[in-house]
Amino acid sequence: MKSSTIKAVILCAGSGSRTGLSYNKVLHYFGAKTAVEYCIDAFHAADITDITLVAAQRDKDRLRALVPDPSVKICDGGETRFQSVKNALETLDDCDIVVIHDGARPFVTPETIKDSVISAQKFGSGIAAVPALDTVKIAEDGIITSHLKRKNTFLIQTPQAFDYGLISRAYSKARGEFTDDSEVFQITGKNIHLSHGEYANIKITRPEDLFALPRGVFAGIGFDLHTAEFGNEITLGGIKIPCDMRLVGHSDADVLIHAIMDALLSAEGLPDIGVLFPDTDDAYLNIDSTVLLTKVLSLMKKEISSISCVIIAQKPKLASYIPLMREKLASVLNISREKINISATTTEHLGLIGDGKAIAASAMTLLKD
Repeated sequence: MKSSTIKAVILCAGSGSRTGLSYNKVLHYFGAKTAVEYCIDAFHAADITDITLVAAQRDKDRLRALVPDPSVKICDGGETRFQSVKNALETLDDCDIVVIHDGARPFVTPETIKDSVISAQKFGSGIAAVPALDTVKIAEDGIITSHLKRKNTFLIQTPQAFDYGLISRAYSKARGEFTDDSEVFQITGKNIHLSHGEYANIKITRPEDLFALPRGVFAGIGFDLHTAEFGNEITLGGIKIPCDMRLVGHSDADVLIHAIMDALLSAEGLPDIGVLFPDTDDAYLNIDSTVLLTKVLSLMKKEISSISCVIIAQKPKLASYIPLMREKLASVLNISREKINISATTTEHLGLIGDGKAIAASAMTLLKD
């Protein structure tokens, strides 16, 4: 992108009604971050730091808590998308290019943003779009009335970048309702230029969209179970817990760390711990599982976004030990404790675990490139 003053507007004043959410969909978490946070990250990666979020009054406090950076401003949204954009444009100081983006498109890439800006710098507009893959027809009352050539049809996305003066004047003159900013830009009489979009740059609209993962985010799942016998302590999450049992295993039988290791390895696309640290190898006999976790960490190329675990045990009571486990694991993995969540449950006295003869753990992790 050539040197010019570029500002961004991210629209966050919608709701989650069509997705079935009871809250604004831009506040929905996709992995470790909300939709709006992923949008902001993408703009920062595209070297655009002057950002204005357009928000409904009900969401302003939540957005400010998520994004405490004072360089990210928040302005009032309107009753319609048109009014929200107009409000934002009126709050901006003069600039060369403004990029308008939907906060419900969290998977936008810096490359898509930059391409729209380059087009706007050259032509006055840059509308992210992808060629339609399906044949598109015009129909009324269920009857096809027009046939469109597929090679000439495009799916319009955001970001949409514009010469700031042109789009501001267009919004000040426009009347009526518009589905996107390029429609408003038509008022200028200028040609509307497309820029490269991406098929992954979906707008979160349907309930199934809520389960998408951002590009470069990888999920992994792990599970482990060890039987128990009479003893005087168990080890979970690297913490020794006094009790009337011990877990049986080749190593220290730390089911929580074993589940976490398998989840990490799964997300990395690596073999599981049974392959890497087999119980037929005496090198791992009675080994501290935090040592094995350190070995797993050395194999990883991706960054840990979050780890969520459940310990399944009828006894002993674990609530008071969970904060210690989180601290220990955070230290071993060199991440903040906020990225690790651990809960504990029982099987209501059902099965081997319910009889106090075993303890299990499951873990899920999200990694990012």
